[in-house]
Amino acid sequence: MQSEAIQIRPMGEDQLAAVLAVQAACYPPAMQEPAAVVLARLRAAPATTLVACAGDAVCAYLFAYPSLLGRVTALDAPFMPAARPDTLYLHDLAVAPRALGRGLARRLAQQLLDAAAGEGLRHAALVSVQDTRRFWEGLGFEADAGRAPCAALATYPGDALYMTRRLAASSTA
Repeated sequence: MQSEAIQIRPMGEDQLAAVLAVQAACYPPAMQEPAAVVLARLRAAPATTLVACAGDAVCAYLFAYPSLLGRVTALDAPFMPAARPDTLYLHDLAVAPRALGRGLARRLAQQLLDAAAGEGLRHAALVSVQDTRRFWEGLGFEADAGRAPCAALATYPGDALYMTRRLAASSTA
């Protein structure tokens, strides 16, 4: 795995079982989302759902969708892409234990953040779980203390934290 090249590409429905296996390796049972929900999310936002693969083996994934600043997707809830989005909402990022230390989480996130900025979205947002705050701060996210916690945030176990980041506007020639 360490020497094999990693490719980042759009997720396909045929990769659902592999994605669920990565999810199971990364999250406790209370945070694992059902296959039907995961598949519905892929179908709702295929352009912002990526996998990192070593050959044909999925070793990381990222689910995101175009949304509105301040909107939080509850655990197990469907994605509801906004008709006029201003925010890329990063919902679920996971890296299989066998692929840790290769920068895959950062690569997946940065690819979608760059694309969102290029499409004119002004913000990115997420819910940090499992003590990932420092990772997200390293990508420029900050805890959004200006927003009151919403009911959807309470669906996440532990110290879930809503975080936001301003996206740089892309330059046009």
